[in-house]
Amino acid sequence: MWSAILWGTIAASATLFGALTVIFLSVPKRLIGFIMALGTGALIGATTYELLGDALKLSGFKEVAIGFLGGALLFTLLDMWVSHSGGNQRKWSDQSGENKSKSGAGLGTFIGTIMDTLPESAMIGLSLVGGQSVSFALVIAIFISNFPEGLSSTYGLQKSGFSNRKILIMWIFVVVFSALSSLAGALFLDGTSNSIKAIMSAFAGGAIIAMVASTMMPEAYKEGGPSVGFITATGVFISLFLHHY
Repeated sequence: MWSAILWGTIAASATLFGALTVIFLSVPKRLIGFIMALGTGALIGATTYELLGDALKLSGFKEVAIGFLGGALLFTLLDMWVSHSGGNQRKWSDQSGENKSKSGAGLGTFIGTIMDTLPESAMIGLSLVGGQSVSFALVIAIFISNFPEGLSSTYGLQKSGFSNRKILIMWIFVVVFSALSSLAGALFLDGTSNSIKAIMSAFAGGAIIAMVASTMMPEAYKEGGPSVGFITATGVFISLFLHHY
């Protein structure tokens, strides 16, 4: 139990670090794009090698397909709803126009970011089911991806009129929420059948792939340019290395 909370908190704390960076430092957008590209590759690799690989070991291809495609579909539908409510403002490049001054867009930013971190945090808890040790590949991949998420989302909240104090309180809530999500992933699936574990593991993987495709990849390319392709590939390779070593 405490391991799930600890590692969920560590991975999610990167969003808070990102917020503090925006509040106290000036960060070039190009650098944000590079970090986001690295996090994108790391998450793709961790999802493939850890979640989907483990799900196939636990059960058959049918369960993996149901979970993976179901997770991707649910995240996509929720993302469409959140984006319509202003959650698209969690992406740095969208901070333009009159939406900057709307508190509704800022709230959408916050909700959208929670939605992004939920499957990631649950994924850490899933890796601990059955008394296993935490997957460092997952934790590192999520940490890398959460840092630019905190940067860009904080920028959007500032433009929506939120004070730095309120922003920090909101990010602390995200860290706590993520830790509890990790705990839930570990507790609720402990003792369940291998088929259910496989479906839920693949479900988290599908949600994460849909998230990086709709939010992180477009943003990384817009801010970092064509060079993010190599950086993303490097992130995948890092996940492969961590998975085997």
